[in-house]
Amino acid sequence: MLRCILLAKNGLGTTYPNPLVGCVIVHNNKIIGEGWHQQAGMPHAEVNAIKSVKDETLLKEATIHVSLEPCSHFGKTPPCANLIIEKGIKNVVIGSLDPNPKVAGKGIQLLKDAGCNVIEGVLEKECNTLNKRFFTFHLKKRPYIILKWAETSDGFIAPIKDKNNRLPHLEKNEIRKDAAPIWITNKISRQLVHKWRAEEQAILVGTKTVIEDNPNLTTRDWEGNSPIRIVIDRTLRIPNNTSVLDGKISTIIITEKEAINKENLFFETINFSKNITSQICDILYRYKIQSVIIEGGSKTIQTFIDANLWDEARVFFTGNVIFKEGTKAPIIKETITSEERIKDDTLKIFGND
Repeated sequence: MLRCILLAKNGLGTTYPNPLVGCVIVHNNKIIGEGWHQQAGMPHAEVNAIKSVKDETLLKEATIHVSLEPCSHFGKTPPCANLIIEKGIKNVVIGSLDPNPKVAGKGIQLLKDAGCNVIEGVLEKECNTLNKRFFTFHLKKRPYIILKWAETSDGFIAPIKDKNNRLPHLEKNEIRKDAAPIWITNKISRQLVHKWRAEEQAILVGTKTVIEDNPNLTTRDWEGNSPIRIVIDRTLRIPNNTSVLDGKISTIIITEKEAINKENLFFETINFSKNITSQICDILYRYKIQSVIIEGGSKTIQTFIDANLWDEARVFFTGNVIFKEGTKAPIIKETITSEERIKDDTLKIFGND
């Protein structure tokens, strides 16, 4: 099953709205076939594993291991449970139950009714973690929420800028006054962030971040799809020539103003006097978005923290940058689940159990 999980991770970022699934077929303690779900609309893990078996006569004596319950319904591809039955595979080992109502135990029941010996719940916790985005979407009716920011050694995420949006003079041993843009983290950490963008389905920022930084919010430094851009712009004051409004990538604007949708640009209205985070999550769920990275600014991130509406926080700390004043970093008190050094940066992951 560990091999199934490892294989499944190859599909991270390309299988939405489908889950990550890995499959291994074993005969006489030897792997004779394996595969994973590579992209939505393409064959599922079980299909790829079965196709990789050179001698299909061995299947009737083999055991098929799959990290998630085989599907039992017709979608863009035929049911995998039916294929397992057709190939005469009698022994099936499953990691976790599929939370999608279209499956949710139906695949297991189909296999059992056909006389298959089904073992469930093998490394279930690990298999559930593998599909934390998929499970959160179907069970909590919202995307898996990842908070991300970088902060200086004195606890700031951005320096003060003057009325013309320019950086003030800083001391020589701090950030240069002509530095543009201002980077808190090192190059390797920044590349890692772009890798994360390729793995998640959407990215969200607030109005101030867009106006001050004009970010692209794409995966320029990593191979993969750029995420759907979500921008909070209450009064639609972001300039039309801003990068997030270029129409190159699907972008959703959260606002209180009525506006006409354009190509790749969608406007969604909410009531800003009520629970903003829940309304945003409802919109993202309606768009079938299973995961979102919230990158800023500090006020936006803190709003989700205060609402206790987040699942994971990825925070970079650096000892090489001091601002002395500026925008304070969000405050988070949850437990650190992991920590690693990336040259002179420290990445801490917080979990919200």
